[in-house]
Amino acid sequence: MTESAQSYFPSIPPNAPKATISYCRSVQEAPISALMGVVVDARIPERHPVTPRCRVRKMVGSTNRWRLPESLGSDLLGSSQAIKAVHMSYNNSLVNIITAESPVLNMNLDISRPYMFRQTDDRPITEPDRKYSQQRLSVDSFTVPATAPSVKLRNTPSPLAPIRKFVPTNARPATPKDIFLYHSKKSHSLLGPDVVLKCLNMDWELHRPFLQKADVLATLVKDAEDPKFHKYYRTPASETLDTYIKKNQFYSNDYKEISNRLSMVEDPQEEEVKGVDHPAHVSEKRVNSVSIIKLDCHDPLLTKTAMAVALGNLYHDELEVELEEVANVLAAASVLGFKALQNTCGKMMLENISHRTVCKYYLAASKYQQEQVVLACERWLELNLIPQMSCQIQLRDVPMDLLQKILKSNRLFTFNEYSIYRLLSYWLFLQLNPHIQLMPSHSTVLSYYNSLPKNCALVEKDEGQIYAPLFSAVRLTGITDTNHIQDMQMMNILPQSQLIDLLSQHYHALQGGGDMGSLRNFNAYSVRQGFIVDDEPHYHSEVLSLHGFHFELKAVRSSAGHVAFYMQRLKPGDPILSFRQCERHTFSMRPDREVRYCITVQQCNKGDNAVLTTGIVSQKFGLGDKTSRSECLKMEKLDCPVYVTFAVMFPSS
Repeated sequence: MTESAQSYFPSIPPNAPKATISYCRSVQEAPISALMGVVVDARIPERHPVTPRCRVRKMVGSTNRWRLPESLGSDLLGSSQAIKAVHMSYNNSLVNIITAESPVLNMNLDISRPYMFRQTDDRPITEPDRKYSQQRLSVDSFTVPATAPSVKLRNTPSPLAPIRKFVPTNARPATPKDIFLYHSKKSHSLLGPDVVLKCLNMDWELHRPFLQKADVLATLVKDAEDPKFHKYYRTPASETLDTYIKKNQFYSNDYKEISNRLSMVEDPQEEEVKGVDHPAHVSEKRVNSVSIIKLDCHDPLLTKTAMAVALGNLYHDELEVELEEVANVLAAASVLGFKALQNTCGKMMLENISHRTVCKYYLAASKYQQEQVVLACERWLELNLIPQMSCQIQLRDVPMDLLQKILKSNRLFTFNEYSIYRLLSYWLFLQLNPHIQLMPSHSTVLSYYNSLPKNCALVEKDEGQIYAPLFSAVRLTGITDTNHIQDMQMMNILPQSQLIDLLSQHYHALQGGGDMGSLRNFNAYSVRQGFIVDDEPHYHSEVLSLHGFHFELKAVRSSAGHVAFYMQRLKPGDPILSFRQCERHTFSMRPDREVRYCITVQQCNKGDNAVLTTGIVSQKFGLGDKTSRSECLKMEKLDCPVYVTFAVMFPSS
């Protein structure tokens, strides 16, 4: 190859047109020139030229920047705006205005051609107006293509998600009756409904063949009285008017009875005797006779909308349930004995457990014997109570008995022991302040507890004694940070004697070489620390410090492809330790230390938890390369997120 072919010299970019620079410069210098006042020669500064092809922007909205270079004189309002323009930096709106594309400021402008804006990713592509000649618009020359042309325009952004259905803001919300008619309209019999269900202060017009899917309805229809004539409203307008009159206290009882009698139709045979101008006249027969059944329901989860969806699904082979109403529909399906719909709701709940739905799903599943959903909610909370629920307002909806059960579970994931105490303090704050609508900050919670009377701890008061079992689930021996202990002392939730006993245990452990002699039960007193692996880890490391001993908690991907989880004792001068840890933390120089530990790795997939653990292992950790590492817990495939927990306890040596 030649020398010219090997080297590449880019062309010099063209200079910007003067019009591009002049407008930006005039906008920048206008407030400064106006504040300077009258100069020596008393010449009025020139404004930026206004031409038919250049529209100078005026002062509007958030871009109200002073653009007039003339002397302000005694104009106080103009002086204030000009001073603000000088001292305030350009915001995004002003930058977009100054650098906006226009026919005057555009580079390489060709006057002979009409101006066209450049096509960018943030501006949707537009096609120019098509110009057709008279010959092309003639009927003879016009042809219809056999298939639609498959032309893909360049730079056209592809849709990231399906377009949602547009609902006008002033649209009337769908009523339960509308929802029921939508589901059941395709299966209406020509003779009309033959069963009327009275439930939730509404009359549901049903058809006998479809009620066999629901055991409770089938039993009610079987035990119902003989069919009889039933009154129906002539038109929907008559029903609306009569309902309004019934609920309004302005009308008397006699007037309500007259309105109800004139708005409803009774026996179709009587209609033939009445004249055409009679108020109760109808043009068509609705039904001949119906069976009336009643179902009493007093469940807060059971709503009219959910009942409409449940009854409407009796007419479908493929069940349809909205995700927002699945818990309420489960309640309606359970009341009706609609087992197929119950199973469908259970499957939907299993696949959509989150911090917004877990409490509602748990309560509904517990009440209506969905054991699989209950177990899935408990497993989800064991892993996500600390990472997700602790920072969401839905924490206040967690029942107390469920919270206590989760905290005492051996599968509970936590970052450290103080995270559990902090979660309980937030939960208790939300219980004592039910009007709170947003998750409070830590300073707000701390200030609230600090403002309470200091005569005794909160759990020792009459109103706080019921919360004492929750805080007994916190392993206080694992809280070693002085800042955390100081916050606990300020909150005054736990008795001061309990905090003094905690500090005494820490002191004796430091003096005794780390021995935690008074603690025997590993599952109840071991110190936990964990982390979450959200993506494929090549290396993840954290430091666990306890009573002068420091361990590195690792997750490493090996060259063979598996991921190894283990812990390793650190030397006092290890590079992984921070400067604060090396300078101020206590270090034990014991050559070996017997440690009982347990490494647990958990994964959750639609309610099924995969748990891999080393079990409780007792090992002596030294400072050498061979004696400083624990057993390795290996996994071939990770389904993120992965919850890793290390539990450690120092027995008496």
